[in-house]
Order: sequence, then C-alpha cells, then structure tokens
Amino acid sequence: MSRAFVKETDGDQIDELPERPQSPHPNYVTPSGLAALQAQLHELQEQRRRLMEDPDELLNKETLKLVERDLRYVQERVDRAILIDPASQPRDQVAFGATVKTIDENDQERDFVIVGEDEADAAAGKISWVSPLARTLMGASVGDTVTWKRPAGDLELEIVSIRYGEE
Repeated sequence: MSRAFVKETDGDQIDELPERPQSPHPNYVTPSGLAALQAQLHELQEQRRRLMEDPDELLNKETLKLVERDLRYVQERVDRAILIDPASQPRDQVAFGATVKTIDENDQERDFVIVGEDEADAAAGKISWVSPLARTLMGASVGDTVTWKRPAGDLELEIVSIRYGEE
C-alpha cells in the first residue's frame, strides 16, 4: 500500500481517542450504584485538575485525553441514571435491586443481587439486570423454579427468598 496519502502526525499531536460506548439500555441504578458512579466522577474530575496543573508534560497530555474521555463517559452514566428505590419494588417477586437466594438441583445455595450494569460483579454475586440470569429470575416468586440456561448446561433454580435493600 502506498503511504503517499497517509497523514503524518507531529510529535506533539495526540490522536483522538474513540468514545467509550454507552449501553442502549436504561441506566437503572441502586442507591449504592449511583453513589459509586458519583464517586468515580469526582475522582476523575480531581485527576483532570491535577493533570492540568502541568499541561506541558507530554505524558500528562496523553493521560489527560484518557481521563477526559472517561469523564465524559461517567458523566453521561450519571446523567442517564434512573434511581430505583428498593422500597418501591414488589416484595413477593424478583425485580431490580432484589437479593435472591436460590437452591439448585444439586442442593447448592446461591445469592444473586440484581443491580445496574455499572454495578455488576459476578464474583460478588451482583448480576446486571440485563443479564440472561437476571431476566430469568425477574418476576419469579418464592417457591418458583426457573431454568438458568448456561453454556455449561441448564440448571434448575428454586427461589428460596427475596429481599430488598437492608431487609
């Protein structure tokens, strides 16, 4: 390929970074999820302030571009946040913000907390409300059995309890 039409960059010019994509889903958040987003936003604002104190440092310019991109992303996540009050959820059904205790066909108990996309942490049992497992659990009541469709094979889960917030 000919390099005749390739734009050369100056040593000081930093390429534009692509924006971080936003989820197409509504940004439902729990109270702790919103607090975490706001804390992340504050930390990014502080990072930007510190980096701008020495704008001549090339490494700072590159890092500043990353921080500003992340700042735009997190600001939009906060702006789009839809706070769901756990007290407003149905006590007899699984919905957003629920902590669901299940027992599977092998008598293994698991707790899942249905949270916003930014809060999801599978290792901690926090699953995004748009995940296949959360969608399977949504609307179920204590005593119901649902089928968790997994790559490793389907697993029957019985709903043992449903809690919201600090109940």
